[in-house]
Amino acid sequence: MISPIPRIAALPAITPFVGPEALARQNGVLESDVLRLGANESTFGASPQVASAIAAELPRISFYADPDVWLLRQALAAHCGCTMEQIVVGSGIDDLLGLFLRAYVGEGGLALATTGTYPTFFYQAEGYGARVETVAYAVTRPNLAALSELAQKRQPALVYLANPDNPGGGFHGRAALAEFIAALPATTVLLLDEAYAEFAPAPERLPFLPSPQVIHLRTFSKAYGLAGLRIGYAVADARVIADVEKIRQHFGVGRLPIVAALAALRDQEFVEGVLLEVARGRNKYAQIASEVGLRSHPSSTNFVLFDCGSVERAVALVPALFKLGIFIRKPMVAELAHCVRISVGTAMERQRLRELLPQALAACPPLNHAV
Repeated sequence: MISPIPRIAALPAITPFVGPEALARQNGVLESDVLRLGANESTFGASPQVASAIAAELPRISFYADPDVWLLRQALAAHCGCTMEQIVVGSGIDDLLGLFLRAYVGEGGLALATTGTYPTFFYQAEGYGARVETVAYAVTRPNLAALSELAQKRQPALVYLANPDNPGGGFHGRAALAEFIAALPATTVLLLDEAYAEFAPAPERLPFLPSPQVIHLRTFSKAYGLAGLRIGYAVADARVIADVEKIRQHFGVGRLPIVAALAALRDQEFVEGVLLEVARGRNKYAQIASEVGLRSHPSSTNFVLFDCGSVERAVALVPALFKLGIFIRKPMVAELAHCVRISVGTAMERQRLRELLPQALAACPPLNHAV
């Protein structure tokens, strides 16, 4: 029989994310009838300028995109305060995770991460044969002290850190991160996943560092509302970018995502409006949780963790809400297994959640103690 290499053959068949489309098919409902509050997409949509830019570009979709992604990298350089040579564009952060794992870890190499953080990192690492060692959460964010201690001990090729974190929602400010970076081994790269950075307090975000040790990953999927177009970018030292340019898929990003990202980047007023509405939504979620006897965790993202009081109750709440037409997710990591994660929706969607959550909870195991 024809078989893949032994390492790939030995991997279990898994689906990293079960989407609302699959759940709708399994439950015999229309996906369009499901309120999507489980994947941290933006239900606020994208800037109106994006639709206009895509419409104008449609006559040219028979042509490849510029493999240099010149115009977008130029605009991103101005936005980030760096040079074009410090930017690489990929088809979302998932694509970039694989790119940097290939470049800096490779088969048999060692990376460190937090158990239960964004699972695609582990998925990509397994695919490229990298070894990953982990530390546990510190409530809802990675434990920087534990990561630092393990990095000093194990001298890994790379440390992966999501900040703000998914699924925890917690955030480390710039002083804590600067101290963490300074303590890393000289030969260790920090892969800093900042998919949710726009939602965190602006004064506390780590500035883009001209250091070969720090790679910032950003996306247009969250605050900009372009998850369906799959486009993200990395900011790093020009020497780092030059290295990954050697292995980047140069036609991996299409014309429409590029023009959409350009249009979205120009409309910062729209993005600011989304950020304000998400902040209001997080406050509303805290109120909704309190009303039904749950506790919500502070968040620096576009989602909120609801503490259900027990693992059994959290496990039951996900399908109970789906039966009522609301898609949410539950973290699988032990430290957060008693929680569910709910994306911040529009005011109308938040009201729908408020109305249906008590009904869903009534179908879940009762609490034996107060949350």
